[in-house]
Parts: sequence; structure tokens; C-alpha cells
Amino acid sequence: MTEFYKFLASYEVLIYILLAIGGLFSFRWLYRSWREWQTAVYSLERQFSIRRLGQSATISILVAILFCFELFMASFIIPGLPSDIFLTTPTLDFISTPTGTLSAEMLTQYANLPPQSTAANTIGCTPNQIMLTSPKPGAQVKGSIELIGTVNISNFGFYKYEVAPQGSDTWATISAGRAIVTNGSLGRWDTTALTPGDYQLRLVVTDNKGQALQACIVPIRVVPIQ
Repeated sequence: MTEFYKFLASYEVLIYILLAIGGLFSFRWLYRSWREWQTAVYSLERQFSIRRLGQSATISILVAILFCFELFMASFIIPGLPSDIFLTTPTLDFISTPTGTLSAEMLTQYANLPPQSTAANTIGCTPNQIMLTSPKPGAQVKGSIELIGTVNISNFGFYKYEVAPQGSDTWATISAGRAIVTNGSLGRWDTTALTPGDYQLRLVVTDNKGQALQACIVPIRVVPIQ
């Protein structure tokens, strides 16, 4: 069922186009069948026209039902689904940074490395489109924090935010969302599961075709709760 929901969400526009084309032909066939039935004179001719009229009416009704079904799913059901359902949306971006899950052993290993200077600047962020405004670059965070930012692009699909140790390419997904956000809350992050040290916080936005845009990366430092 999850794959079915993902299919309806990913190909929503294409489904509408195909149903519109199918509806155009089916309703045209329905009109012509109705005209033939109206002008039929002989009984055999009327029988054939009635049969065609029934077939065209059935197909037209089916197209209308499918259109209403897609509209209902896209407008009411899919927006209310958990955002993590869509995290596995495939992408053809073969140069994107690989993602993964950080184990406790890996976190400890990275934490024991010599500390690196955390540059207080962001990477790849686009103002008013893909931005992380809180925490600030180089900020010290602890406990559970709220992430503030912006995800507002054309053909928006979903966004996710990830974390990795400073200097590492091993990213672990924290959470995700499917709503456009403008300088608002993107979600919360519990940093207590991480060993104190320098990390990178990454915001990744994917469009409705499954293409991930350039990520917004903010360096931060996780500190222990006193």
C-alpha cells in the first residue's frame, strides 16, 4: 500500500493528464453513440447503437471515478500520511552524497578524533528556498532543539534533515516533512543520542520527480547537558 501511495503522489500530474485525454475520447465516443441512437431508424441499427452507447457510458463513468479518486487521494489522504513513508523515493542523482545510519560505535570513533575547527558558515543554502536559520552556523546545541528554516521550491516533493560527524560523508536521517515551510519549524531534533563533538546538519529537499536539490549544510557543535 505504501508503494501505491508513493506512485499516486509521484505521478499525480501525469495521472491527471492521462485521465483528461481518456476522458476526452470517452465523452466524444459517448456523444457520437448518443447521436447514432437518436438518429437510428431500424431496430437492428438501434440495438447496435444502444450497445455502443452503454459501452461508452461505462468507460466515461470509469474515467470520472478514477479522476475523483486521484483528486481525493492527493488532496486528503496523502498529505496526512507520515512523512517518513516518502523517504525512500528513488533519485537518479548519481553524484549525491551517500546516506546511512550512524551506529553508536561510529559516533564514538568520530568523537575521539582530534577536534576540527568549525567554520561558522553554511554550504549550499539558497535564500528563501532552502535555508536553515536555526541553529546558526557554529552554534552549540544540546538536548532537544527545534529546527527553523525554509523549504519552498517549485514542484516541491518532500524534505529531510540529516546529521553527520564533521568531515564525514556518512549521513543519518533524523526526520522529514512534506509541507512547504517559510521561515518556520521544520521539526525537532534530540541531540542526546550523539556523542558531544562537531557535526554537520544537512537539509535536503527533493522535488516531486524524485530529484534531490543541492543540500544546505550547517556546521554545529553538540555539547553535553550540564
